[in-house]
Amino acid sequence: MTYKKVLGAFLVSVLFPALSSAQDAAEHPTYAKEVSRIIQENCQVCHRPGQIGPMSLTSYEEVRPWAPLIQLKVAAREMPPYHYDTDVGVQQLKNDWRLSQEEIDTIVDWVNSGSPFGNPEDLPPARQYPNMDDWQFAAELGPPDHTIKTDPWDVPADGQDLWWKPVVDSGITESRCIKAVETRPSAAAIGSTHHANSHFKVQNADGKWVDGDRLSEFAIGKLGEKVPKGACRRVPANSKVEWEVHYYPKGVAVPNDQVTVGIWFYDEEDDFVEDESYPQDLRAYILNGGGDYMIPPHSTLMTQGFRSFDHPVRIDSWQPHMHLRGVAMKMEVFYPETGRTEVLSQSSNWTSAWNHSHTYEEGFQPLIPAGATIILTGWYDNTENNPMNPDPDQWVGAGQRTTDEMSHAWIAVSHLDQAAYEKLLAERKARDSKTVASLGGQD
Repeated sequence: MTYKKVLGAFLVSVLFPALSSAQDAAEHPTYAKEVSRIIQENCQVCHRPGQIGPMSLTSYEEVRPWAPLIQLKVAAREMPPYHYDTDVGVQQLKNDWRLSQEEIDTIVDWVNSGSPFGNPEDLPPARQYPNMDDWQFAAELGPPDHTIKTDPWDVPADGQDLWWKPVVDSGITESRCIKAVETRPSAAAIGSTHHANSHFKVQNADGKWVDGDRLSEFAIGKLGEKVPKGACRRVPANSKVEWEVHYYPKGVAVPNDQVTVGIWFYDEEDDFVEDESYPQDLRAYILNGGGDYMIPPHSTLMTQGFRSFDHPVRIDSWQPHMHLRGVAMKMEVFYPETGRTEVLSQSSNWTSAWNHSHTYEEGFQPLIPAGATIILTGWYDNTENNPMNPDPDQWVGAGQRTTDEMSHAWIAVSHLDQAAYEKLLAERKARDSKTVASLGGQD
């Protein structure tokens, strides 16, 4: 831009501010028309009064002072906090928090142009959000069909890691297939509830209570899990539920705290056919044997683990789990017949502050043939470069405490027979052929 043009633009903005604002509104995004909608749909669920966001972003007056920081975090894909790479692996995900590149470019352009407000008539109506005590799936699925609570536990304000492992009656009298499951800490203890795992206990032929299938897993930042139509994660009738709740006191005492799991069932008469179901389980696949590693001070580490099946499986969701030194994880599959390795999912900027179960869209879940090997790779940073690291001078080993490390991923797996695997594979090939043909290509 020439000197005269710069001077002219400056004089217009000083002498005719209304004209300058109108020109900005015409040439650049405004808060009222574009940016408010992006923030409303993607940010305000956390950034509003009484929620976990450090500042409220419900109006232009609240957003404008933070505009440069919002631009920085959005451009770096640090916010919204959904840590899943955009350029590798399966990209079709349910409940995907990631902004599109167009939305990111809109916010960057808006901040670079001075963060104009625009026309008040362009503002969207205020949006209603669920409370912390509401079920996140309720807006879509209604209230849960069944809930199970832990026995009460007094969470102290201060102290070290604590574990609460009650066994409670499930209250389930009929075996059903799960449509969705959500584990909800109390609003008072959400910052102190590090994780909450649950599994069924059933009676064997001798009348002894033994461990059954996994029910759910919660970690900070997680929404819940949906079981795809046609898969069945079954709840056993007349069972018990054993909990493992990990508390890490955060400065607020919570007496008689309870964690609750909500279960939505498939209606077998309307939208679920038992004969077409694939048994599904939720497993934590441990890397590197689960415990024989140590991270020296001021150093990094990579762990790797492997798992294969003697039958085909479908991977329905993937949730990395590490602690404060964990920074990245990748899931791949190795096909021994061809020697080819394929990346299924990757998170290169993972953080323990947010734990997401990345659930694949219907028809895009990875199909793993019998004998193929799932590879999980985790990376850890015990240096001062890791902002989550509380003390880079410490040796860090595997363990249950928050300051220890873990190296596994929670993976929901549907078990298939060969006929079901080939059927699903044929459906995808037919779909992809139609897509290629619609784009003018050849099969």
